[in-house]
Amino acid sequence: MPIHELPAANQMQDAGPQSGSPNHKSNRKIVAMARKNGAKSEGLEEILSAALRSSDNELGQILHEVDAISKSLKSDPDLQTVRAASHPAVWCAVKQALLDRELRHLALTDELTCLYNRRGFFAAAAQQLKVAGRNSQSLLLLYCDVDNLKKINDSFGHQEGDLALIHSADALEKAFRDSDILARLGGDEFVVLASEASDQTKEVLLRRLEKTLKKTNAGETRYQLTLSVGAARFDPKRAVSLGELMAQADEAMYEQKRNRQKSFQGNS
Repeated sequence: MPIHELPAANQMQDAGPQSGSPNHKSNRKIVAMARKNGAKSEGLEEILSAALRSSDNELGQILHEVDAISKSLKSDPDLQTVRAASHPAVWCAVKQALLDRELRHLALTDELTCLYNRRGFFAAAAQQLKVAGRNSQSLLLLYCDVDNLKKINDSFGHQEGDLALIHSADALEKAFRDSDILARLGGDEFVVLASEASDQTKEVLLRRLEKTLKKTNAGETRYQLTLSVGAARFDPKRAVSLGELMAQADEAMYEQKRNRQKSFQGNS
């Protein structure tokens, strides 16, 4: 069974969350596809450029403005247009906008998995909790732990351990909606904040994640990638802070791990 299902933690009352930032999407699959297909350098450049534009609206807008300037120079190369377009301040502004965008991305993104990092998750999830509280919307927070990562590292090397983390991130991205917030908190720990709906209950989400993990494990004979998952529910009528919600889900996950360990020792 690829997923060890855990009970939802009890709700506790606390203060509301703080503001956050919008979410983003990984380009890992596009890069991997290009490598697999052996794309030529110019083809790979086009693929990466399209991926960046589609996943980053701000970058797409900057590139659009640069393209508009280029077309203006070609269609109407009068002296005034050339002077305006070639002014150092114009290109300094473009470069600064690109640099700012990259710095924001790096500050909020986990380098290995391209998901949110801890800082990015707290920013985005806190904002999501505020919106859910105003709209009386229920949310589910799932705390996920990659099982036996240390054993994978010790047996097959840290590069294989990194791949296990990347495969875990891919499975989570496939199992959850684009609007859900996914992050790697560090080490072997992941967290998801998902909207709760009739077609997205805890049971549905866990079954969907189980299916994606089975597909991930297909053909792998050395080890099976599994996740332990703890759940906590955000009830807008009994709002709690993001930190409290994470603590509930984390405790539920480790309680299940402890019970499983006791059961294994009792059977041995």
